[in-house]
Amino acid sequence: MAENCLPVVLLTGSGRPVLLPNEIECFFLSSVDLLCEDNEPNATSFPHLKSGLLILTTHRLIWLSDSPSSSAFTVPLATISHIFSHKKSLKSMFASPRVRFQVSLSPEGRVSASGSSSVVATVVMRGKGDCDAFLAKFWENWRGRAWEEAESVSNSGSSSGSNVAPAASSGGFYSSDGTVRMVGVSGILRKQQEMWESTDRSLHDAFQDLNALMSKAKEMVMLAEKMRIQLLSGSSSQANTTGDEQMGSKEEMQELLLSVGIISPVTKESAGALYHQQLSRQLADFVKVPLERAGGIINLIDIYCLFNRARGTELISPDDLLQACSLWEKFDVPVVLRKFDSGVMVIQAKSHSDEQVISKIKILAMKPDALRSGISASDAAKTLGVAPAMAKEHLMSAESKGVLCRDISPDGFRFYINLFLEFDRDDMYLVKDQGLYAPWVRANHARG
Repeated sequence: MAENCLPVVLLTGSGRPVLLPNEIECFFLSSVDLLCEDNEPNATSFPHLKSGLLILTTHRLIWLSDSPSSSAFTVPLATISHIFSHKKSLKSMFASPRVRFQVSLSPEGRVSASGSSSVVATVVMRGKGDCDAFLAKFWENWRGRAWEEAESVSNSGSSSGSNVAPAASSGGFYSSDGTVRMVGVSGILRKQQEMWESTDRSLHDAFQDLNALMSKAKEMVMLAEKMRIQLLSGSSSQANTTGDEQMGSKEEMQELLLSVGIISPVTKESAGALYHQQLSRQLADFVKVPLERAGGIINLIDIYCLFNRARGTELISPDDLLQACSLWEKFDVPVVLRKFDSGVMVIQAKSHSDEQVISKIKILAMKPDALRSGISASDAAKTLGVAPAMAKEHLMSAESKGVLCRDISPDGFRFYINLFLEFDRDDMYLVKDQGLYAPWVRANHARG
């Protein structure tokens, strides 16, 4: 019934709303009811949404359900005709804080900016939240009208002729070219005034250029975000039909998208107590592209650098990142935080299979050169397409499962296929014609 009145919001894989172009999240409230308390006939079409997460953005009020169905609805700020002030009374001190606003409805009962009727909707805050701060931000965003894309063209105008040269007179206050001579205290004051006016004009021109640059930058970020969503949605369906040249261009596109910042980074100021929860969901959406490039597993330090670079000036601490990753166990997201036996922490896709990695390592270790001299972390890194440090963790994981044996020498670590399982305890000198031992013997005899 709710979708008959309120527009439905698309959600990302982590359960966060898909934002509109140039839309920024400004305030988060948990345990919020969104309902209509009017007795008017039009009020029957407005749904009663119970106990959800309310997100105030520059364009919308977004309500997300806490239930597993993860339904989400929105009230566009453009459809709100009035916001009522919060009246404090003795009764309100013992009740949940409420914020009321008037929403326009179309004849069909859907919210509409050009509706013919209206109802009064109510936000009931049953959780912990600052009602006054939310109401102030609500007023600010509604009056800001950021959803209106048409921007008024500022008339820069030509610089005013404040320094019009007066006509030359017979007095001694003017030079031959008509300018006022800098004489005495008045001359010093006039010179300072001219310097201030010149500085003001320079700053005005500079900020005009800066505003134009920021406007273009926002357009580029919006375009990059749209391309990133299309790239992620089409990566699985086009995997079998993409050529080498298209794969190369796809990797270049992913590299470019990683360098573009996040449009609306979650901050402590906007999210409040929900900061780590929303940061965890945003991080889960962000790591999809880096994980795809890294083969399904990536070092936590690398993600920390990439994520902070994308957030721009809204940097997060290592503790914030670790706490956000630890919350993935509570959410239905396709990534997990993993800790190797050595203590190295990585972010891994749930679809990543250790068995497939060990199988590739085993094939590499069975090559004739590897049977004779073993494999290093660099050799495994080339085969697996990961960093040498991560390849070493995979090799040690294969060693713990009994697939490899380690040899430590002054040249570093070398890993060999595990032949000890091939030996017969009753006859240690028996050379078998089958299993892993036979190719090892042939490889070493060929070298000798």
